[in-house]
Amino acid sequence: MKTMKSIFLVVIFGLLMSNTSFAQEEKSYLITVTKLHWNMELENFSMDEWKATEKEYLDKVVKKNEFILGQEFLMHHFTPDNTEILLVTTYENWSAVEKAGNRDDELVKAAWPDEKARKAFFEKKALYYAHHHSDEIYATIPGAKLPKANFDKDMLYYVRVSHFAYPKDGTEKEFTELSKQYFDAVINKNDLIKAYYPNRHAWGADNTEFTEVYVVETLADLEKALEKNRELFRATWNDDAKRKAFWDKRNKYDDGRHSDYIYKLIHELSK
Repeated sequence: MKTMKSIFLVVIFGLLMSNTSFAQEEKSYLITVTKLHWNMELENFSMDEWKATEKEYLDKVVKKNEFILGQEFLMHHFTPDNTEILLVTTYENWSAVEKAGNRDDELVKAAWPDEKARKAFFEKKALYYAHHHSDEIYATIPGAKLPKANFDKDMLYYVRVSHFAYPKDGTEKEFTELSKQYFDAVINKNDLIKAYYPNRHAWGADNTEFTEVYVVETLADLEKALEKNRELFRATWNDDAKRKAFWDKRNKYDDGRHSDYIYKLIHELSK
């Protein structure tokens, strides 16, 4: 029997990058994101009961699946669709994605050995969601800022989706070096940013996507963090000529478009 998770199979945000390394050879992980939607026709919806159901699955299956390196639930906070929930899962590689699905099936049968009880649990679990969903896969890139452990409270995830341009005079080496300079001088020194995850498209609707995730505690902290980024940048590139030279190089890798989303982490449902 395929569980809901393994049916979705391919579900953004990097959790396992080194906090200090930014080397070209740094290992890349796969981040799968499934955008789910609440079942708006479900009567007597209880957030506590939903959490308890997903927590049971997390404890009995996800946390015991050695091929799943990390998982999170993110809920709409400021996005165009208040019904969306993101299921975000981290894997070591493509092979681990397939192995994780098979391992899920084994763990599900072990957790609910009685077929009727198993069917009842997954019918209950499925009731919370609408039938439609969408999937994207991202690959981590160097330059993440990691928390020391899973968050012990619900955090805000500010997601900035921009789009790569492909300049004739551009190189991966130059882009990586510019990103490292900015990370070292700005993001890594900004104590209001509790985590930062950069990812590129691996499989999905738009191969130009570059996704950056900034984790903060509150909306007020987000505003302060963005202002502090500007201050730290100006302190390092400390005159107009230096700032212009940096952005002229960096912005040639960006086609000028971006979109912004804010999600809320459900910290109890994290691996």
